[in-house]
Amino acid sequence: MKKIYQRVFALALAAVMLLGLLAGCSSQPAKTEAKETGSGEIVIALITNTTGEYAQYGIPVHNAALLYFNKINEAGGINGKQLKILEYDDKADGVESVNAFNLASDNGVTAVLGSVLTGATIALADATYEVNMPQITASATAAGVTLIDPGKEDSEVRTNVFRSCFIDPFQGEKMARYAVEKLGAETAAVFYQTGSDYSEGVMRAFVETAAEVGLAIVDTEAFADGDKDFKAQMTNIAAKNPDVVFAPIYYSEAGLAITAARQAGCTAPFMGGDGFSSVKDYASAEDLEGTVYCSGYAPGTDSVKQFEEDYRAAYGEDVPNMFAPLAYDAAMILVEGLKGAEAKGLAPASEEYKQAVIDTIKAMNGVAGVTGSYSFDESNNPIKSAAIIQLTGGEEIFKEMF
Repeated sequence: MKKIYQRVFALALAAVMLLGLLAGCSSQPAKTEAKETGSGEIVIALITNTTGEYAQYGIPVHNAALLYFNKINEAGGINGKQLKILEYDDKADGVESVNAFNLASDNGVTAVLGSVLTGATIALADATYEVNMPQITASATAAGVTLIDPGKEDSEVRTNVFRSCFIDPFQGEKMARYAVEKLGAETAAVFYQTGSDYSEGVMRAFVETAAEVGLAIVDTEAFADGDKDFKAQMTNIAAKNPDVVFAPIYYSEAGLAITAARQAGCTAPFMGGDGFSSVKDYASAEDLEGTVYCSGYAPGTDSVKQFEEDYRAAYGEDVPNMFAPLAYDAAMILVEGLKGAEAKGLAPASEEYKQAVIDTIKAMNGVAGVTGSYSFDESNNPIKSAAIIQLTGGEEIFKEMF
């Protein structure tokens, strides 16, 4: 009897094994089909500051990047793979930005879009460079984002980090030349924020170029983070009676500075970098009249109309500033890199895949975005022109490309 039971058990076991084999064979076509169609997902970390003091920069970056990624997913993804977006709020803090990246790394991230402000982006770039993670920022303009030591001519390049915006030295150089060539200025005063990579970087380039083009700097004033009363600095500037005042600072402080300058009797036009975007909301139209700044975005032009319509439809508001279209372009550039890796049949999140993303972006040559066409120089900075925005009647109006 025992032997009969053993034989029955053996036959039953064999039957179970056979069914398992058949089930395995029947599942093979499904696996093959999944591989051929590229099903699955590609994980991207979107690290921005959507809360805190500078959220007016981070929210447009977050929204516009998602707008592009969502359009890609709605169209079927990349090679049949959907983009899975991990969203993080770093509050414009470098520590928070790195913490977000570490969390994303634990979740199989393949590429990173972020951060927004320069300080947080440099901290993030230090972390991504160590593991060769593809990263692009829409808005961090300091040379130190892609260069380890921007003060040296032979500085090591963070080869994995790109940006869709132009860099701080570019802005300072452009505005010094614009002051002389377009505004006919012979003298300038400078007002900047100490301890700010962005402000100090733009300021230095402006001063250096001013010396080259014969623009005399008659006064230099500064303020620290958190300062809101600029009466003393503006009184000093007014006493020097400069032809222009260059203030490479952000919009809220710019509004306070311009208001204080007018109260001190300074009538010179103010000039700024891209941090002036949205300054119209922080000072009166009368005080702002004639202010100019350089931007990576020319609102209302043919190349951006469709984006502006799509943004309005998605979020129920007009594009708030240039950081939205730059983020849309940053997402586009990142997707181009992912397409290049997918074309090679590599596995997302693998070292080979990440390198293929980087190589594809680096090799871009005139790929069209909404703010211009993109190629990259030896330091991974985009080669593109600057839009000059002028404050007229309280509105920020595109004036010309320069």
